[in-house]
Amino acid sequence: MDSLDDLRSQIDDIDRAIVDLLAHRLRICADVAQLKAKTGSTIIQPVRVREVLSSRRQWAIDQGVDADFAEHLFRTLLAETHRIEVAEGRRGAAPKKDADSVLRSELDTVACRIDHVVVAVVDLVAAQKFFSDMGFRIQQTDDVNIVSAEAGGVAVVLVGPGDDPAIAEQLKNHGSGVQHIAIEVLNAGFTRDALDAAGVPRLTDVIVDSDGHEQVFTVLDPATGVQLGFISRTGHRVPMNSQNVRAMFEALSGDI
Repeated sequence: MDSLDDLRSQIDDIDRAIVDLLAHRLRICADVAQLKAKTGSTIIQPVRVREVLSSRRQWAIDQGVDADFAEHLFRTLLAETHRIEVAEGRRGAAPKKDADSVLRSELDTVACRIDHVVVAVVDLVAAQKFFSDMGFRIQQTDDVNIVSAEAGGVAVVLVGPGDDPAIAEQLKNHGSGVQHIAIEVLNAGFTRDALDAAGVPRLTDVIVDSDGHEQVFTVLDPATGVQLGFISRTGHRVPMNSQNVRAMFEALSGDI
């Protein structure tokens, strides 16, 4: 069996090859941008985007890679492709960047992206219509009073009052609005310890739901009105369930 150093060396070699392939792909995208400019073609072509996402999902499935994970990667790549195509028409050189020009904090080391935003709403039906009219897909969770509005890699979790006293109390005190922003991190326990070391008040310890999602929440910051959740998806890649969402409101209710 290979040693840990040997396996890491193999990963380094693979990652370098991935970067080389990315560079090759992006150079071709620059050529595509020039060709589109000459022919007057539109930069964004939705049919092509849908074809790319669908085929890459299938390629991932064929290789035993989670299709949602693959789609997330290719959406990021498509966004970079679009940026390059537009930037081709701009004057001036791109700014130079260092490999690592800043000293990374603990959070800066493990934070990945905004995973989802939770919004408490007085009228769940009206809230669903607002998002569906824009083109979001409305996904029902295991709770009729909690739905997810999704578009591409963006997810907004809508929480209606129902018969949950904790949610009713939140709506009574604050009305409809963003309840918290969930940031995906590599490890929730590490993030909790980093928050403690930085003196950031926490509302909860790490909460683990039945699907293996781990979350830790800060208290509501009075200066900004922002409340954060940090989530590590350590189980199967599945949609958010109601257990994790309601745990936040229950903790908040006990804190008020």
